[in-house]
Amino acid sequence: MQKLECFKAYDIRGKVPSELNQDLAYKIGRAYSKLISAKKIVIGHDVRESSEELSTYLKNGLIDSGVDVIDIGLCGTEMVYFATPFLNADGGIMITASHNPPEYNGMKFVKKDSVPVGYNSGLNEVEKMILNNEFEPITTNKGNYIKIDIMNDFIKNLGKFYNPNKIKPLKVVVNAGNGCAGLAIDALEPNLPIKMIKIFNEPDSKFPNGVPNPLLIENRQSTIDAVKNNNADLGVAWDGDYDRCFFFDENGNFIEGYYIVGLLAKSILLNNPGEKIVHDPRLIWNTIDIVKKYNGVAVQSPSGHAFIKEKMREVNAIYGGEMSAHHYFRENAYSDSGMIPFLLILQLMSEENKKLSELVGEMIEAYPCSGEINSTIENPKAKLEEIEKIYSDGKIDKTDGLSVEYENWRFNLRMSNTEPIIRLNVESKGDVNLMKEKTEELLKLIRS
Repeated sequence: MQKLECFKAYDIRGKVPSELNQDLAYKIGRAYSKLISAKKIVIGHDVRESSEELSTYLKNGLIDSGVDVIDIGLCGTEMVYFATPFLNADGGIMITASHNPPEYNGMKFVKKDSVPVGYNSGLNEVEKMILNNEFEPITTNKGNYIKIDIMNDFIKNLGKFYNPNKIKPLKVVVNAGNGCAGLAIDALEPNLPIKMIKIFNEPDSKFPNGVPNPLLIENRQSTIDAVKNNNADLGVAWDGDYDRCFFFDENGNFIEGYYIVGLLAKSILLNNPGEKIVHDPRLIWNTIDIVKKYNGVAVQSPSGHAFIKEKMREVNAIYGGEMSAHHYFRENAYSDSGMIPFLLILQLMSEENKKLSELVGEMIEAYPCSGEINSTIENPKAKLEEIEKIYSDGKIDKTDGLSVEYENWRFNLRMSNTEPIIRLNVESKGDVNLMKEKTEELLKLIRS
């Protein structure tokens, strides 16, 4: 079957203009409006050089299909997730390539109530319509176009998740990475009693300080240095479209996303006992422990935003967290946010009167983990089967990839959807040496 290179499992992403261009953006507008029978669609875009242009052609495709377009302009992905139900639209499209290099761009899609649309839930149909040129005739009854600023409404909505009166005047390094987060940080600042030390706050399509992706170790140093040089209480860095944020303690140590899931679960359950918390299967023991301790119910789901959001809706979960720093909230249309975790952690540190290192220290000690380690190999599927045979004496779970559990340690091994990569996560119960030893053992087997 013929394929369009930029259509991925969860969204559209590719190099501009070879894989994603004006013509394709226009056709995506025509096809997506037909897919969801839309009358009104919200669009927004990130800071990339190609974003405005792609936005214009996408808009034209929608308008030519008779759809009213509400353009919220330069924004973060979570603003499209917020605006779609807030403005009672039939769908939303965010033009972004998140943390990819500057020559890339892409699109993320939701339908009514910000329900996500991925390849298997509609983008395959969009691709088919484009390849077969199956468009409705251009209507004479074209849609209207309106450009609006919803930043104030977005900031007001964040107020549901935290209480500024409970936050202490902490000193916080905020690193927008020259992505879009700076706009939201500036708008939030008057509501917070903290002192912000802003770095790379201006949106800049050239990303002069590196691609905004704090998962890359080389991109963390600027935040670490700023925390240390300013004697700050906390460091926070966002990716390009700020649907993820990453935390650094007062010593400049990067905190694994796994432990942040535990902290957020705790912060939410303190005020909402009995609620359900959804987590991914890569690293689980700390999350299960915390959720139990604070009277919640832990529910496992495969990784990936489409699965987590679906599971959250199914069980009516208040929060869902992935170790990849995606955090989802029921009161936020079950969508991920990079701003809500920032506010909840500020409040938790203030209320408990503890440093971030103290809040996560016990968790890290109780459940040391390897963090996600990627290996590029020729046949990931065969490798997964080989490893399963070797560790067949453990308790096996296949919610997502292969999870094997023993009394004092466990691991999860999964294949990438898009590349010949296998991803390993290992954790133990309070035994760093065992965790390291098992990580080495598995990597040897994976890479042999």
